[in-house]
Amino acid sequence: MRRYLLRRLVQIVVTLYLYLTLVFFILQAMPGDYSQIYIDNPQLDKAAREQLIKDLGLDKPLHEQYLTYLRNFVIGQWGMSFANSRPVWDIIVERFPRTALLFVTATLIAFYLGFVLGKLIAWRRGRMIEYTSTVVGITFYTAFTPMLALLLVWIFAIKLTDWTGVKMLPIANFLDMNKWQLVNLGPYGSNVIFGYMLATLGVLAVFIFAYWWFCHRFIHRPGVRFWVLLGGYTAAFLLAGYIWVAVEPLAQCWPAFREYGGRVCNWQLAVDILHHMILPVTVVTLISFGGTMLLMRNSMLETIREDYIMAAKAKGLPEKTVRDDHAARNALLPVVTSFVLSLALAIDGGIITETLFSWPGMGLTLLGSVQDQDFPLAIAALVFTGVFALVAHLIADILYAYLDPRIRYE
Repeated sequence: MRRYLLRRLVQIVVTLYLYLTLVFFILQAMPGDYSQIYIDNPQLDKAAREQLIKDLGLDKPLHEQYLTYLRNFVIGQWGMSFANSRPVWDIIVERFPRTALLFVTATLIAFYLGFVLGKLIAWRRGRMIEYTSTVVGITFYTAFTPMLALLLVWIFAIKLTDWTGVKMLPIANFLDMNKWQLVNLGPYGSNVIFGYMLATLGVLAVFIFAYWWFCHRFIHRPGVRFWVLLGGYTAAFLLAGYIWVAVEPLAQCWPAFREYGGRVCNWQLAVDILHHMILPVTVVTLISFGGTMLLMRNSMLETIREDYIMAAKAKGLPEKTVRDDHAARNALLPVVTSFVLSLALAIDGGIITETLFSWPGMGLTLLGSVQDQDFPLAIAALVFTGVFALVAHLIADILYAYLDPRIRYE
C-alpha cells in the first residue's frame, strides 16, 4: 500500500502540473485583451497606468508570466483579483464555505436516497417500487435544471405564498439582509456561521459513518441494531442542537430589532441559512439522486448473481442481512467512486443553480471571473477544483481497498 500511495502521489503531482499548464494557456488564449479593461481607464495618469501594468505582471513576456504563475502557486501567492482589488485567496475563503455547505449537503442527501432506492429496486426487481422509482429518477435526472428550479420556485415560493398568505420559502439570495445587518461577525461576516455549520456537518457525518460501522461490526441482530442506530443518531442530533443553542462561543447573541425578539443568536442565523437552502438543495438532490440510484441498481444486480450471495441465502441468513451486509457492501464500490468525485466537483458549485438562486458561491465566482477576464481569480477557482478532484481520486482508491478485501495494492 505504501508503494502504491507513493506512486499515486507522484502521478497526482504530474497531473496537477499538466492541469495548471492547461488552465493557464487556455485562459491566455481567450479572445480579447483583458489589459484594456483594467488599464485603459481615463482616470489613470501615465505613471499610475505603468505601475498597474507592472503590478499585474503584464510587462513580462508570456513564458515569464507562466513561470511566475507556477512559482506563485507553489508558495501560495495567488495574486490580486483584477475586478475586486482583493487578494484572490480572501475571495475563495469567503465564497468556498457557501458552496461547500449547499452542495455537500445536497450531495449527501442525493447519495443516501439513491443508494437506498437502488438497493431496494434491485433486490425487489419487477415490483411496483422498481418501476415507480426508475421513472421518477430518470425524469428528474434528465430534467432541464433551470426549468425544474423555476418550477419549484413558482410552486413553493410564489403560488404557495398566494394560497396561504404566508411567505413559505425565499426566492433568492442566501440570507435575510434585514437580520444579518444587525450583527457583526468580524472580517469574514457570514462565513463565521457557514464555518460553524460546515464543522457541525462534518463531525456528524464522521460520527454517523463510524457509529454505523461499529453497530454492523459488533451487533448482529438486525432488530437490536436498528434501535441502537436510531438511538445513537437521535442523541447525536440532539447534542448538536444543544451545542448550537446553549454553549459558547456558538450561542453569541447580538442586539436586534424588536421583531427578532430583541436579539439575534448564531443559531437563528443558521436557521436563516437553512431556510434559504431548502429550494436549491431540493433542486440539486432531485437532479442528482437518479444517477446514483441507477448506478447502485446495476451494480447490485451484478452482485446478487455471485455465488457467495447464493451461499448466504442457502445458510438461512435473514434476507435483510444478505441484502445489506453481503450484497450492498460489495455493490457499493462504483457508487463510492461516483460519490467521492461528486463531492470534489461540487466544490466549484453549480453555476446554473447558484445563478438561479442568487447564491454567491464558487460557481458564480468562476462565471464572473471569466466574464470579466479576471484571470487570477479564474485560475485560482479552476485550480482549487482540480486539486480537490485529484485528492478525491486517491481517497476513492483507498476506500476501494477498505470496502472490498479482495482488492490489494502492491
